[in-house]
Amino acid sequence: MDLRQLEYFVAVAEERNFTRAAERVHISQSGVSAQIRQLERELGAELFDRSARAATLTAAGRAALDHARAALLAAAAVGQSVGEVTGLIRGRLSIGMVIGCTITPLFDALAAFHAAHPGVEISLVEDNSGRLVDGVRAGTLDLALIGTSTASHDGLDSLTIIEEGLVAAVPAGHPLAKRRRVTLSDLSAYPIVCMPPGTGLRTVFDQACAARGVRPVIALQASAADAIAGLAARGLGVAVLSDSMAAHYRDLLTARAIDDVDAPAFLSLVWKPNTSPAVRELLAYGRRAFGMAGPAAGVGAGPAGEGR
Repeated sequence: MDLRQLEYFVAVAEERNFTRAAERVHISQSGVSAQIRQLERELGAELFDRSARAATLTAAGRAALDHARAALLAAAAVGQSVGEVTGLIRGRLSIGMVIGCTITPLFDALAAFHAAHPGVEISLVEDNSGRLVDGVRAGTLDLALIGTSTASHDGLDSLTIIEEGLVAAVPAGHPLAKRRRVTLSDLSAYPIVCMPPGTGLRTVFDQACAARGVRPVIALQASAADAIAGLAARGLGVAVLSDSMAAHYRDLLTARAIDDVDAPAFLSLVWKPNTSPAVRELLAYGRRAFGMAGPAAGVGAGPAGEGR
């Protein structure tokens, strides 16, 4: 038997379908079936019950599955260990990013990492922050950039990229533009334009409102700061943004700090402890791109992006 056969066997066992397994390992269904048959001949037992529509494991298949997975993990660990010693990093890197984010330093870090390590296949997905954290914990994502209301996350390592307060942004002539101080109670008199649930800014805003018994009218939601600012500039509501976001639209909007929102919003990278060499290397590029000399957290990083 060889590792390729074990990979196909695990794929069929997890997908419970030869067609889906073939798509997953990027070969034809007939190729997967032939390799599984060869493996069964070598082992002297059938691994799958093919009588039903789903490919279900036989008793022999169930006995073999954990060992096959362990063999594949061990083979991957050999490659990673040698790669660390020789400086060659290969494999796959799955990265999550909060919806609507346009953090330029992150893109710079990815570009520099890809140029230095072309053998690493990079995939990038967008989602809300809660699902991204779940993906990192489950192992479907290696690293994620999230918007959050807290700097720490149980069971995960994190690096704070940006930490800042919330502001209300309105066009010139709006009643709030004439005030020096703005509170959540003041905002409740106007429709609000803000990020959707699942983003760090929205979580901070919702928690602050709940703590003070304020029930704002969320009139419009958008994942990009450009959209929120554009809607507010046209008089459709009061924009709730971070301080650095609002700074980009000072020609359109007047920003006022929301005095009674005490908790800041965070933009953070999160990953599992004891992660792969590829993740550690990407984090090093990320720290350099964000102007961080080392693993310190809580450092400001220039313009904040959308989707937090």
